[in-house]
Amino acid sequence: PETPRRPALSSLCRQQQAQLAGGGRARRHLTVGRCLTAKVPPPRKPRERVEIPGLEMVTYGERMHYVPGLAKPAPQHWERDYKDPRYYKSPPAHEMRLYKDKPCYMFNQRTSALEGVRQAAWLTKTQVIPGLPAQLLSLAENPENQIPDQDERVQNAIKHARFWDTTEDRPRKEKYSNTLLLNLLHLCATLQCSHPALGRRMLAENYSLATTWKRGEDLLQIRGQNGLLLNSTDPLPQMSGKQEVADTADHVLDAFYPVSPTIDLQKVHVYKEEVNHTGFRDDYPYPHAHTLYFLESADPRCKLRPEQFRTKMIMFTFGNALARAHKLYGRLLDRPVTVQSVGTNGRIFQFMVFQLNTTDLSGDDGIKNQMWLEEDVELYDFAKVRPLIKKKQVKIPAGLAGYKPEAFSKFLALYLHGAV
Repeated sequence: PETPRRPALSSLCRQQQAQLAGGGRARRHLTVGRCLTAKVPPPRKPRERVEIPGLEMVTYGERMHYVPGLAKPAPQHWERDYKDPRYYKSPPAHEMRLYKDKPCYMFNQRTSALEGVRQAAWLTKTQVIPGLPAQLLSLAENPENQIPDQDERVQNAIKHARFWDTTEDRPRKEKYSNTLLLNLLHLCATLQCSHPALGRRMLAENYSLATTWKRGEDLLQIRGQNGLLLNSTDPLPQMSGKQEVADTADHVLDAFYPVSPTIDLQKVHVYKEEVNHTGFRDDYPYPHAHTLYFLESADPRCKLRPEQFRTKMIMFTFGNALARAHKLYGRLLDRPVTVQSVGTNGRIFQFMVFQLNTTDLSGDDGIKNQMWLEEDVELYDFAKVRPLIKKKQVKIPAGLAGYKPEAFSKFLALYLHGAV
């Protein structure tokens, strides 16, 4: 009979190793790629170069080509005799001309403040009043100030943004929120025939704002770009009288100790002091800010929560008011400066009216600024391309459902403010 062949020694060793590793049983090892396990390879440790004085390595650097047996020369930094912006390297911060030891805390369009509206109210020394003023809401209740077939045309504007202005099955929020805002502004502008003052306004986009103020011992700045800005040749009338402004001195600002008021603000040491710029030239024919319009999904790389979105509205509205106050009146404020703002995500609106009563923002005592804020006002409930069906029952029909005309009335009231 033939003798059985003995297995190779290498296969026996592999079997024994597998049995030992599996506790007597052979185990299968399934390897997973590093990209799936989300593991970053550890950084390679650079080799330490030992330099002994008087004992330099012989390299092939002078020969300009590789020579076996000689060491590789160390790379030398090459300075260009011309300026190439692609390879520009900024100097260290402490060597820059605008470097200062005292830090400056900056708020930009991507800042997500932890404490939300309370933090913005403390930074701007502002008294927050819930709801919009009654004299402002009464503007849209007057039938002379309303648009013919107002509710029908507003619903058509919503349907145009959500259903008609797209070739996709479902439009993206960045697209339909911007389309809806422009449609509502176009509807409000149709009242120019009966209100000629609406023709003395101009929309501006992608302007840069910069303003500076001191709050306690901290130096603060607002910089960056926000949404649309409606400018006007005439300033907005103030919402509070002299007595109401004087009564704000008794208001106590909310504190959120132990959280720092400057938390989540960008701390920089390279900045310009006393910078106040509205983003427009001095001869711009529309010098007064009327209303700022914010889109929650304007920047897809930075998504803010609703509370932080309202904080952004407050800070940039205050910044526009402060920059124009410095430009028009200087250090001392002759009369309050009023600026409005509207924020939306395509369905829910935020309305705000800000009145700058003082530019002395260093201490907590004295006159405070005022802000009227109305949060989370829904324009409609649902806008479905297809109906929502559960258990063979239509829960939400296709199309526009739950239209609420009160939201557009407030939008129209802010637009007509100062022109009626």
